[in-house]
Amino acid sequence: MKQSSDYKVTVWNRKAFTGDSLSLIGEEPLSIRIQGNPYAVIMRTPGEELAHVAGFCLAEGVVDRPEEIVSIARCDGEDANVITVTLTAERRALIDDILDRREFISQTSCGICGKEVVKDLESRIRPVADEIRFPIDKATDYLDEISAHQPLRKTTRGAHTALIFNRQMELISAAEDVGRHNALDKAIGKLFLDGRIAQAKLLVMASRVSYELVQKAARARIPVVLAVSRPTALAVELAGALNMTLATKAKGVGLFVFSAPQRLTTQSESR
Repeated sequence: MKQSSDYKVTVWNRKAFTGDSLSLIGEEPLSIRIQGNPYAVIMRTPGEELAHVAGFCLAEGVVDRPEEIVSIARCDGEDANVITVTLTAERRALIDDILDRREFISQTSCGICGKEVVKDLESRIRPVADEIRFPIDKATDYLDEISAHQPLRKTTRGAHTALIFNRQMELISAAEDVGRHNALDKAIGKLFLDGRIAQAKLLVMASRVSYELVQKAARARIPVVLAVSRPTALAVELAGALNMTLATKAKGVGLFVFSAPQRLTTQSESR
């Protein structure tokens, strides 16, 4: 399975038709099975499947710690689009309600209003701690420099990017995917499987922020989320309820800070 493929195209240059070749980002279904049962099917860019599924399971509340996963593996060979997750008996006994209500938690469904979504997630996710500070000028620089971490986007023009930094503002995880949710799951999943998720303190994304992305960051206990595009109103409401700093790029100005501005300081160094 390829992350990208080249395709021949016809180009109109306002004078004549010419031929060219473009690289397009790959998209394949990924089936997730938990305890042998189908759980979800996700459209994603091939690659980093185990990390992707681990991050997805953490975001969904299927697991809280890596030790609760007995195994996570491809179903049949390296190229399989099926990943199976086996949990400890103790964890499986705790998540009946989560598995039963997966569609409600995973995505906005018809008949469910924003207030119900925020109320439900707020009851399931603890507000993040308020101990960390980041210099706002550095935060702004990371949004301006995100293109340096987008090799797949450079060739396909179709990938979303998620970057995760530690307390020292060092890049510790990065991922690209056709889906912004998938990119974040992959970036989080790498740290989760490595036992380093506690180091994640700052998330930078090259996309708009929906409530699902805030949910995923909150489950990973990431207190600061920066994005290139503006968030949805529901994302801001959820970030505020969970004490998360949410800020986006303001062209020609700097940053729009929508919640918990105290974490972004004007000092030259974070405390």
